[in-house]
Amino acid sequence: MADTAPEAWLTIIGVGADGPDGLSASACAALVRAELVMGPARHLALLPAISCDTVEWPVPFSDGIALLMQHRGARVVMLASGDPFWFGAGSSVTQQLDPAEWIAHPAPSTFTLAAARLGWPVQDMACLGLHAAPLERLKPHLVPQQRILALLRNGEAVAALAGYLTGQGFGDSALHVMEALGGPRERLRRVNAEALSFTDFAHPVAVGIECAGHGDTLPLTVGRPDHWFASDGQITKRPVRALTLSALAPCAGELLWDIGAGSGSIGIEWLLAHPANRACAIEADPVRADRARANAAALGVDRLKVVVGTVPDTLPTGPSPDAVFIGGGLSEALLDTLWARLPAGTRLVANAVTLESEALLARWHGQTGGSLLRIELADAAPLGSRHGWRARYPVVQWSAVL
Repeated sequence: MADTAPEAWLTIIGVGADGPDGLSASACAALVRAELVMGPARHLALLPAISCDTVEWPVPFSDGIALLMQHRGARVVMLASGDPFWFGAGSSVTQQLDPAEWIAHPAPSTFTLAAARLGWPVQDMACLGLHAAPLERLKPHLVPQQRILALLRNGEAVAALAGYLTGQGFGDSALHVMEALGGPRERLRRVNAEALSFTDFAHPVAVGIECAGHGDTLPLTVGRPDHWFASDGQITKRPVRALTLSALAPCAGELLWDIGAGSGSIGIEWLLAHPANRACAIEADPVRADRARANAAALGVDRLKVVVGTVPDTLPTGPSPDAVFIGGGLSEALLDTLWARLPAGTRLVANAVTLESEALLARWHGQTGGSLLRIELADAAPLGSRHGWRARYPVVQWSAVL
């Protein structure tokens, strides 16, 4: 059978900071043959005189994808910064195309150029694209001696970055401010975050951060201290949270439903386990739902999705979860709904404190199997001039696989 795959009509070309110098012969040939060139105004202005039409990529970025698709089949060149597939725009476009419809010619990424200027091994530093992302995404990486490379939107973002680091107790961090890397306008300046004073920045901007200071650092292990999560007392406390996350067993790229999320601590720790993880928190109380969103944003995992509503009436739409945690809203109706709706292999963990909830879990454990665990904890507390044990409410935890 003849190969009927479509011909590559789209060429994605990575452009350096100051123009198309250094493009491969095939990339240059694509520009010559192009019927249309689309890209940011800055990149279009750097091109030599070309005879075809040009279109400035609109804002928001998604509008440009729709516009690009209107020219599907024509010879089109899309301009992007550096390596389009390293915190770039490439995958946003190509995921909608057949692999044979496009070809890419990347330039060195800003991360590559920055590492070459600073002498930092790329594999040992955290690389973050903060063009349109909150600075709070830095939080999990703020550890003394940690090296971070962040791509920023503009010069104002550099000042905001310095202010954020100072506010987090890392004002001693060295900032290597790198502008227009890879071209004749390139400039590199070093300053401590708390001492940043210059404001004349040339786009594009990247900042290498050498973390230093005495701010709080977020532990890597599950069961982070409770003070990291604002709450009204409705929170899975640290020891129980550690056992719960262990039972949920997050793996890279998996989706969690956190039912009765409270402060959001379970969903947040699930997201902190791996940058590809996803989580949806379901919470009946709007105030607690807002608090869960704020906690997630403060700890750098603003991708937590929060749904306000009661279960089982309000459950997320879309893909099925890999794991479900029930911290609130436990009922016979909820378990019936989950068993009927979710696919085999879904992991479920439910915690109960009341006698009624314990009885429900014991009954379902008897009917469907799984593991039943009783967690009893006690804290040392003053007892006269000495100390004794003050027991917490026991928690019964049921873990099962549908």
